[in-house]
Amino acid sequence: MAGAALNLEPIEDIKRKQGKRFSSAVEKLRAQKLLPIAFAEAIAKILDLPKAKFDETLDLAIRLGVDPKQSDQNVRGAVALPHGSGRTAKILVFAKGAKLKEAEEAGANFVGADELVEKINGGWLDFDSVVATPDMMAVVSKVARVLGPKGLMPNPKVGTVTMDLKTVITDLKKGRVEFRIDKAGIVHAPFGKVSMGKEKLVENFKSLTDQIVRAKPGSTRGHYVLSAYISSSMSPSVAVDIASFYEA
Repeated sequence: MAGAALNLEPIEDIKRKQGKRFSSAVEKLRAQKLLPIAFAEAIAKILDLPKAKFDETLDLAIRLGVDPKQSDQNVRGAVALPHGSGRTAKILVFAKGAKLKEAEEAGANFVGADELVEKINGGWLDFDSVVATPDMMAVVSKVARVLGPKGLMPNPKVGTVTMDLKTVITDLKKGRVEFRIDKAGIVHAPFGKVSMGKEKLVENFKSLTDQIVRAKPGSTRGHYVLSAYISSSMSPSVAVDIASFYEA
């Protein structure tokens, strides 16, 4: 639901499709006649909506004025959120020898080489991030068709192809978030949990959007950020005033 304007269907239709809690959230936002608002206020609006029975994740959906089909306009990066993402990532590392031991000691959940390739090609994907040392990329390439479409392929541009496994694994465990533009020119990225509260979520949001703005390709012309929406896992979206990104 993130990345779309507030649903304007008749509320009776929304109740039938989405249930009482979601329709109640839609009604509450409609009553406020929301236009794009500063991101701190948007986060507060989301936190004030009826809660789900679990700790929801807050997500940013931001549409950029780039052409994803052009290789020099690919937007991708990573950021270590100051208060973490609120979830514990399962990390898989392709390594061997001394680096295998380093990864295990740093807290990687799964470490190995060809045996991991076999499991992944068999349909196993019970991990959130993949890291590899440069010498293991020939092995990783055997599962590129599986990892690539899911945004899990190790990449030196975001630091997941590295010899410094300890630092990367530590950052991922603390809540480092990777982002990349999709085919529609939109970046989707989480920036925390409802339970964190407004202050921490605002700081996380600032770090995330700052990094996305810094990732602007040099070849981009015209407006870079076209629109942005914040939502929680089970809520409608709230439009964010783009100017507030730069004011922060």
